[in-house]
Amino acid sequence: MKTLITGGRVIDPANLVDAKLNLLVENGKIAWVGQGMVPADRVLDVTGKIVTPGFIDIHMHEDPVSGGEIRPSIFPMMLRMGVTTAVGGNCGINVYDPGDYLDMVDRDGAPVNVALFAGHEYYRKEAGARDIYSPASESEKQGMEAGITKALDRGCVGVSFGLRYVPGADKNEFYRAAKCCAPSGKLIASHLRDDADGIFDAIDEFCAAGVEYGLPVQISHIGSMGGFGQMEGVLRQLDACRLNGLDVAMDCYPYFAFSTRIGTPTYDPGWLQRYHCDYDVLEFCEGRYKGQRATKETFDEVRRDFPDCITVCHVMQEADIRRAFRHKAVMLGSDGLMDNGQGHPRAAGSFPRFLAEFSRKGDLSLYDAVEKMTSQSAERLGFETKGRLNVGADADITIFDYDKIQDKATFEHPAAAPEGIEYVLIGGEIALAHGEILKDDCGKAVRK
Repeated sequence: MKTLITGGRVIDPANLVDAKLNLLVENGKIAWVGQGMVPADRVLDVTGKIVTPGFIDIHMHEDPVSGGEIRPSIFPMMLRMGVTTAVGGNCGINVYDPGDYLDMVDRDGAPVNVALFAGHEYYRKEAGARDIYSPASESEKQGMEAGITKALDRGCVGVSFGLRYVPGADKNEFYRAAKCCAPSGKLIASHLRDDADGIFDAIDEFCAAGVEYGLPVQISHIGSMGGFGQMEGVLRQLDACRLNGLDVAMDCYPYFAFSTRIGTPTYDPGWLQRYHCDYDVLEFCEGRYKGQRATKETFDEVRRDFPDCITVCHVMQEADIRRAFRHKAVMLGSDGLMDNGQGHPRAAGSFPRFLAEFSRKGDLSLYDAVEKMTSQSAERLGFETKGRLNVGADADITIFDYDKIQDKATFEHPAAAPEGIEYVLIGGEIALAHGEILKDDCGKAVRK
């Protein structure tokens, strides 16, 4: 099947292109690019629309597994946003053995392409170190290293950490897990050990591992780590790291509230003082108090009885998030996490919202916004045939109406689909047309 895409404005920052061009797709690849017409079995006239590489979500949390099968929930939301490749296993968390998970994607397909980090906390628990507040033993560290090494050999893109979520992981444990990437030079990424005013020491701790082993470093969701008035200082600190030779970059989501489960160490005693707030900044996303703001009584009750409850915490500063996205080393990542359609709207709205709220309103150009959603993440992850539209690249393509694209997901309705996504092609197949999913199994595993 040959598909010709005509009339669109092609934006491909990987190849420094912003021009009206036609694309021919054949056998899952870009086969021809030009100004004329060539024979095709199918023609998509997208005059007036924007044609870009498929969006890449460098930081999300993958769907669960049950009965030996992936149970899609967030992956269809990714597709509706224009995402063609989603990278899970972040913050040290895998929902299942990542090598086996990638095999399931190849066996059954998925709504989008899937890549995974090997999660430190996942392999820590697999090795028997299940108390997050206690150090791992020597045998547990060895088991953790063996598991991570195997996952990297099976194609994981790097190792992720959620150091905030595992207070018992000391420097020795952290370094040993990071060192597993040294032979391949793969990426280490982290939800840092501390945020707000503690972020500066946390950055030093994490970046030191990159220096020690010569590894590229990715700081996860920088907005929810330093978006409380610290962003200017954080960006200066990381600029200095780069000028001192460290390959460090960041991702961020385009919202002004963070989200995590109420039972995590984020909400350990002291969180009110850290964020200079009261209980009513916290919103319950599921359960008995869904949609309500917390009181001390409801916070204590839910943290005790429903520690996995997803919450949203409305404490981030808008100016800090806008400042972050203007920085060249910051790319877009949704940090999407869903439980049966419940959670933060970032899982269903991040990419359209970024275009509508940040690009259309003038924080950055459309070209720069596309770069942060495509080529920047592809380069960071080492995906040589994704995030670009040159001949020979994978035919993962997103086509949207820039004037109409808009997120519709809200904190009350976090799974609502966006508007303005015209087509999404994955491997040359039309997976979505005019907002409707046509094929939900075009995605393949992406291994490195």
